[in-house]
Amino acid sequence: MDTTKTADPTAPEADTAEPQATEAAEAAEAKADLKDAPAAETTETAEATEADLSDEDLEDELHDELDEPEQRSEGVGAAASAVVAAGLGLVALSGSWVSRVIAERQTLVGQIESVNAATTEAKIEALYGDAWHMTALVNGVLSTLALLLAVFVLARPAFGAPGRTLPTWVRAVSWAAVALGALGVLLFGLMYFDILAPLPKAA
Repeated sequence: MDTTKTADPTAPEADTAEPQATEAAEAAEAKADLKDAPAAETTETAEATEADLSDEDLEDELHDELDEPEQRSEGVGAAASAVVAAGLGLVALSGSWVSRVIAERQTLVGQIESVNAATTEAKIEALYGDAWHMTALVNGVLSTLALLLAVFVLARPAFGAPGRTLPTWVRAVSWAAVALGALGVLLFGLMYFDILAPLPKAA
C-alpha cells in the first residue's frame, strides 16, 4: 500500500492569495489615511484659528460693525452742513429776503420818525441810515453763521475717532463757505459802522 501523500495542487495558490489579500488591505488602509489627512488638517487649522481669535478681537470686530452706520450718518451730516454753510454765505453776500423785509420795515419806521427830526442829518439817518444798518446787521449775522458752521465741519474730524477724514468735495465746499462767510463778516461789519459807504451829509 502506497502511503505517499499526493500534493494538493491548490495549496500554492492559497499561499499566494493570502499575501495578495494582505497587501490589498494595506493599500486600501493607506488610501483611506491619505483621504482622511486633509480633512483632519483642515479641522485642526479651523480649531487653531478659532483659538487664536480672542475675545478682544471679536469685540473689536463687533465695534467696527456697529460704528459703520454712525460713520455714514456723520458723513451725511457733514456734507449737508457744508452745503448749508456755503449757501448761507452766498445768500448773505447777494442779499437775503429777510434783510430786505427788515430794511423796508425800518424805512417805514424812519419815515414816521423823520416827522419829528430837527435836522437834515437826523432825517437822513431815520429814512436811510437805519435801514442800511439793519440790512448790514442781518446779512452780517448770516455770514457769521455760515463761517461758524463751516469751521465746525472742518474741525469736527479732529475731535472724533482717529483716522476719520472728510471727503475731498466736502472739505472744498467747507473752505468755500469759510471764504464767503469771512468776506461777508468783513464787508457788512464795515458797512454797519459806516466805514465803508458812509451816509451822505447835508451841505
